[in-house]
Amino acid sequence: MSPHPMNRTVRLGAGAGFAGDRIDPAVELARSADLDYLVFEVLGERTIAGANARRLTGSDHGYDPLLRRRLEATLPTCRQHGTTIVTNGGAADPSAAGALAVEIARAGGFTGTRVGVITGDDVLDAVRRVDPELWETGTPLSAETDDLVSANAYIGAAPVTEALAEGADIVIAGRLADPALYLGPLAHEHGWDLDGDPVLLGQGTMVGHLLECAGQLTGGYFADPLTKPVPDLARLGFPFADVESDGAAVFGKPAGSGGRLDRRTVTEQLLYEVNDPYAYITPDVTADFSGAQLEQTGPDRVRVTGGTGRARPDELKVTLGFRGGWLGEGQISYAGPRARERAELAAEIVRTRLADVHGLDPDAVLVELVGAGAAFRGLAGQQDPVEVRLRVAARVDDRIMADAVGWEVESLYTTGPAGGGGARRHVQEVLAIRSCTLPRELVRPHVSIEEA
Repeated sequence: MSPHPMNRTVRLGAGAGFAGDRIDPAVELARSADLDYLVFEVLGERTIAGANARRLTGSDHGYDPLLRRRLEATLPTCRQHGTTIVTNGGAADPSAAGALAVEIARAGGFTGTRVGVITGDDVLDAVRRVDPELWETGTPLSAETDDLVSANAYIGAAPVTEALAEGADIVIAGRLADPALYLGPLAHEHGWDLDGDPVLLGQGTMVGHLLECAGQLTGGYFADPLTKPVPDLARLGFPFADVESDGAAVFGKPAGSGGRLDRRTVTEQLLYEVNDPYAYITPDVTADFSGAQLEQTGPDRVRVTGGTGRARPDELKVTLGFRGGWLGEGQISYAGPRARERAELAAEIVRTRLADVHGLDPDAVLVELVGAGAAFRGLAGQQDPVEVRLRVAARVDDRIMADAVGWEVESLYTTGPAGGGGARRHVQEVLAIRSCTLPRELVRPHVSIEEA
């Protein structure tokens, strides 16, 4: 299937910016924004590692836990309006996610729906073979490879364009780089050469970067009641962008939705998680946002131009997941007079018990007094807070020891200071995250198409 005429404007909508994002703003976009593409960006480094952990333990599927709900909520409208869905919600199991999409399409009566599945980001075998000196961790990790359980490379936009060229109505990938979710449709629609002009790819990547966090562009994470008020955050509208063939884009949000979209919100998102605006490294291009031009063209409308770029990197970033032991946690609250003192006494009791009864090294125990400066690691906070939430946590080698942490906190109900309440305990296996790079030629994305 050939791309659309290259002189048209393409409208891309941001349906999600992280794994736990709301679904109703995506439904609003699908219904009212006349989209060409609806994009769900749901992966972070810990998200992909957690997905691998669920897949390995068999506790759940390795794809986005909300993928079924997202597709069931938006697919009928998208099929009706001719909107293509693109997502990295395949996470650690794109093939299973693709099968789910086919199942949902068939159940909804959308026969003929073509689902493109992108695999190949799982590079665990390649990482195990590679010279440890290539690993960007400061120290060789060859001794830890037995604990290495996942390795996912950030792949670029090329397989997205391939899936779209084969007529995919839904494109599902694993660890696709966030901006590539948007750059792929732009390259397909406008006929951009992904091996060609890095200036054009830099502008397209800037568009993708601005959209990838969804509601953050329209006032989420930006808002402050006094200095940066945002109206109707409970009904925050997610953004879309109208992108021309030269990459120039006008960003907006659905009429009547909550939030705000202006030069201030766009500026904050432009710099969000960008270490160097002159060299934002992606699989497709080394983008340069330093010359970005932002023009307010109307209410909740901002035109963005000026992105550029240089050659793409020879190596791709890889997120590594290691089995890292177990996290045990317990929390309990104290309120009223001397709340801080009672919480400190409770912490001392737990520390002592964990050392004397369970043999846990006191230095391995983290104590936080939430409400008394915990966010500042004790460097600031109320000296006499009216309430304090004690949190005790420890990362240990086995589940039994992890469970002991929360158990000792919970037992404070009747064996600790007066007035403790709201105790909670939690245990989970830890998947530690580190990174490396791999030569590009060792990462081989693959596209398959299945029809509902």
